[in-house]
Amino acid sequence: MNDSVREALALWGLEGAECSFVAGRENRVYRVRSASGDHALRIRRPGYRDEAELQSELVWLAAMDKAGLHVPRPRPSRHGRLLERLGAGFVDLVGWLPGTPMGKSRAPLDLSDRVGTFHALGAEIARLHAASDSWQHPQGFRRCRWDIDGLTGEAPLWGRFWENPALDMPTRHLFLRFRHAARESLAHASDRLDFGLIHADLVRENVLTDGTAIRMIDFDDGGFGFRLFDLATVLLKNMAEPDYPSLKTALIAGYHSQRPLDLSLLDLFLVLRALTYVGWIVPRIQEDGGAARNARFITEAKGLCADYFDATTVQ
Repeated sequence: MNDSVREALALWGLEGAECSFVAGRENRVYRVRSASGDHALRIRRPGYRDEAELQSELVWLAAMDKAGLHVPRPRPSRHGRLLERLGAGFVDLVGWLPGTPMGKSRAPLDLSDRVGTFHALGAEIARLHAASDSWQHPQGFRRCRWDIDGLTGEAPLWGRFWENPALDMPTRHLFLRFRHAARESLAHASDRLDFGLIHADLVRENVLTDGTAIRMIDFDDGGFGFRLFDLATVLLKNMAEPDYPSLKTALIAGYHSQRPLDLSLLDLFLVLRALTYVGWIVPRIQEDGGAARNARFITEAKGLCADYFDATTVQ
């Protein structure tokens, strides 16, 4: 255990607690076992979110926990704060949620009740959206915005995907063509698209299954966005499954069991979500496996772009 982890544990009065490293791609996450229960200690990545954004995430999580959602519950430090400074950065502590990740990226899904799990996940996403709409944001609340500019503007949240260095000229032109078409479609449909707080990163690893319960973790990229973005994230990561049509139907049915949602631009959001990864990977290409991941992201986004234009041309 290094000094920064010891210092962080002390802020919550957890000196001497058992602590093990869990993940370190974005934030450094440790599982802490103590007499008061299990917790996730998160040493936040410097420079990714400022203090107001981090504080806002924790306040949001606390409100969603109070509303009955299965999300990590923030734990106040011994000073009564949800967020503490640690060196040049910040640290927080949230409850450790029981359950098993729904799956791993690019591995076949291994679920005993595939359709039932996706129906339950759709319903839980809808409950998150509804509870977020019912909650009154406190003064100073600030999170990132997955809006038209955040997805297709000059400075998208996850980077200028059309400038990925591995793109050939035809693919770059295809992505730019889609970017223009998407901006027009989103602007035209803005009055009927559901917009509000979203998780924004519901990949398999961030969805825990525990019997019939669905739990959502890692709200690091949560913010204001189109509700279709959450559904598109789930669907994009499961398109290779042999029963994808049934999983898609179940996810949507689960969502609609709780609240309505206009699905007319769902295919557009699938492409938008794929393109975010083409931008996200750029500063990570030099990591181990980064080039291969980049190639996969580009191939996937290129295929979805082409399919989208083929479908809209037929219409």
